[in-house]
Amino acid sequence: MNPELDLGLDRIIRAPRERVWRAWTDPEKLARWWIPKPTLCRVRRLDTRPGGAFVTEMSEDGVEFVPHLNACFLAVEELERIVFTNAVDSAWRPAAPAPVACTATITLTDHPDGTDYRVIVRHGDPEARALHEKLGFEEGWGTVTAQLAALAEA
Repeated sequence: MNPELDLGLDRIIRAPRERVWRAWTDPEKLARWWIPKPTLCRVRRLDTRPGGAFVTEMSEDGVEFVPHLNACFLAVEELERIVFTNAVDSAWRPAAPAPVACTATITLTDHPDGTDYRVIVRHGDPEARALHEKLGFEEGWGTVTAQLAALAEA
């Protein structure tokens, strides 16, 4: 991890890796934790394979849904690693996502207490990293990781 360009998060989730993996790869489960509550998430496309689409929408009222993420998976190693980017959209077209373009790597490894869950979010320059941090990376990713943990640990 490059501290000038990357942001990270580590957490021990007290659940087996298989359960954490399913929460990432099952659209119904992903929709339950991917966006901080009380905002609702709808998973439009979740094709967890290299080149596959990752498209979600969000709603404050449960009626009107607006775009949230239009990304693609770059690497998927079952039970171990997921890499996606919003710099390329689900149709493999270059994208300029707001507020920042980034590539996220999620790594799952066994831990005596469950799963060691690690996130690294890479940015193209220090300004993008700083903006993402200022906009609440720690709070946002921390919140959804806590929601993921609650789902997987239940």
